[in-house]
Order: sequence, then C-alpha cells, then structure tokens
Amino acid sequence: MTADARAEAVARPANWVAARIGKTTDSLDRAFDEGLTGHVITGRDGKEVELEDGSRAVEFVSCSYLGLEQHPALVSAAQEALGRFGAHFSSSRNRMRPVYLGQLEELLGEIYGGRPVVPFTSVGTVHLGVLPLLGTSALPGWPVSARGPVFLVEKTAHASMQVLRGVLEQLGPVHRFDLADPATLDARLAEARASGRTPIALVDGVGSMGGLIDVVSLARTLASAGGLLYVDDAHGVSIDGPNGAGYAYEAFGSAGLPDNVVLVGSLSKAFGGAGGFVVLPGQDDVRVLRKFANPLVFGHSIMLPLLAADVAAARLHLSGEVAALQERLWANAELFDKLTDGRLVNAGQRSPIRGALFATEASAFEAARRLRRAGILVLPAFFPTVAKGTGLIRFALSATHEPAHLETAVEGLGALAPGA
Repeated sequence: MTADARAEAVARPANWVAARIGKTTDSLDRAFDEGLTGHVITGRDGKEVELEDGSRAVEFVSCSYLGLEQHPALVSAAQEALGRFGAHFSSSRNRMRPVYLGQLEELLGEIYGGRPVVPFTSVGTVHLGVLPLLGTSALPGWPVSARGPVFLVEKTAHASMQVLRGVLEQLGPVHRFDLADPATLDARLAEARASGRTPIALVDGVGSMGGLIDVVSLARTLASAGGLLYVDDAHGVSIDGPNGAGYAYEAFGSAGLPDNVVLVGSLSKAFGGAGGFVVLPGQDDVRVLRKFANPLVFGHSIMLPLLAADVAAARLHLSGEVAALQERLWANAELFDKLTDGRLVNAGQRSPIRGALFATEASAFEAARRLRRAGILVLPAFFPTVAKGTGLIRFALSATHEPAHLETAVEGLGALAPGA
C-alpha cells in the first residue's frame, strides 16, 4: 500500500460493517472449533438428531417451532412435486409460474383475512424487493411524502434489514433507534416531521434472541407521525391465531392490520416449508411488485418441492391442525419456564425462544460445554448478536419436544442458569 493509500484509509471513516468486524471477538470461531455449534447431522427423528460421529443428541436449535416440516402431508407433497417437475424449474416467476404458486397465494390470503399475499424465496428477498419500492412511494397502498422517507431501524431488528442500510440511504436518511429508550424514537419522529419526510420504522415482531415488540403501540405512534411500521415477524408466523397468522397479525385483533402496517413473514420457520412473504393492501400493490421487485422479476420461485410443501402447510393452518400444535408448543414453554424458575429471557412471554444470558463470554462457553456433554444442542450467541462481552444460550422450543427433553436441558444448564 502506498503512502497516499494509507493516508486515504486513515482519513476515510470506517463503515458500519468494518466497525462491526473490528469489534467482534473470535468467540464464534472457538465455538465451531469446540463443536458447540456448526453441528453436522446425518439423520433425525423428531427433535433427536444423529451426528456424523454416530452419536445422538436433542436439538434446541431449529426454528421449526411446530415441527411441521416432518408432517406426512408436507413430505408427500414435496415428493409428488419432485416426481412431476424434478428438483427445480429455473425461470423467473413472471415468465413461468409453477401451479403451486397461485395455490399458495390463495391459501395465504385466507390466512391473512383476504388480503393479497406475495411469496418470495426468503424473508431477506422480501426486504430487498419491498423496501426500495416502499421508500420510492411506488406502492399505492402505502404512499410516502414527496420529500421522501426517513428509515428508522430498531437496534434489535434482524440483520437482513440492517444490512440494507446502504441501499436505503439512496432513498433517504437511515437512523437507528432503541425501543429500550423511547426517547430515541421520539426524537427521530420529530426530525421527520420537521423535514416533511415519511418515517418508516423497521422492527421485528418476535425477537430472534428475545423480546416481543409491542407492534400495536408502535403502529399508533407511527400513524400519529404520518409514518409506516414495517414488521418482520419471521419468528412469529404460525405460532398464534386460529389459522396461524402469527404474533404480529393477531396482536391487532379482529380489526386486522392497520393501513400503515407492512407485515412480512417467513415460511421457513414454524410454517414448516420455505420462503418469505409480504401481506399487501390491494392488487395494485401486487402488480407493482410483479413488475419492479427485483427478486421477483429476476429471480426464480421457491424451489418446486418446497413450494408444494408450503401449499400443504397452508392447508394444515386452515384445517385447525396448526392450532392444536400451538397448544403443545405453549404447554412446553410453560413447563420450561417452570423448570427454570422463570429465570430465562422471555420467561412467561408468548415467544418460543428462551435465553440464558451470561455476563461474560467465558461463562456462556462453560454453559454450552455442559449442555453438549448432556447431549443437548443449543445456539450459543456472542457479539454482535448480543451485547459486547456477554453471551447468550438460546433455546428454540418446539411442539415436538418431549417433557424429558426439557428436563434434560434444564439439568444440563443447571447451576449455570442466571440467578442460580
């Protein structure tokens, strides 16, 4: 590197990605090296998995909170589609649409109160397709000021939204706010009013590491400021509601989604299949997405066998079977909270995620090792997923966990649980 190049590098402020990399320790690498994460599985039976060394363990890692991906209806649908079409059909959905796509859209519309629903290949591609159009005021159902938007990204919002900061900054200012400090949002909304811009707040519904966002209050706050609330409820889909519409949708009650709420969800977690989706105000918005959302225009549909499985899963949602699985999930959550004396993150909340939070990375490592020795696989999380210097052991609970699985997990966590 020349002297001029070095001087330029010093003078140029670090971008947020570089700053994040610079602050991150080697904890994740060490967790891989110790076999505490990155597990290779060779088979599974419910929540028990077989590892490549031939041993078996109970996993609390998968975000399939209802166990639907192993349901015979989904497996049969995927196998039937594989026989009819092969593993994949490589075409933009605008050019050729697998028959299952229209079926899925219709069924998702039933789940979400008759609103149009557009599936994508993932939640990340939903964000990439929808947010630029939203910020450009191209979606007629969600108009934005002629002065443009200001994007307000909540501190704990999923990384798939955070990473789009550079894209969003081409449309308007991007700021972060912290729901733990409401004044940060109030200040940004005041700035938006003063500038004549439309605030668009990006949040999760059910936090991937803990917490439930009060989407109802947030929607009211944004509405009073003339703004929009964009909710990524990936972890909340299917776990609530008679048709499995999910946490965020059900939070608004019988009135349904307010006009200023953009609801995004996942088909890859509790839903049982694969993909993501957005719930839209009307067919005019569908037409805009079909023409201008890059992942739809230039990308393929959800892989065919999984698209067929999505259709089967949607039918189970509408049949009442998912509601019965929800009861088992919440019974397991209640038992887990009882066994841990309510000491974990999210205890008592309508979330399938529980977390043992530790003040140091070292103590979190110790807990992960102890659980691994007990035959329990968990997700150990470190900065930037949690606060710098701390560690968290995440348990993803499922309707298919047996009481004995929960008891073994709690015994493995033992005295290392917070407050013990």
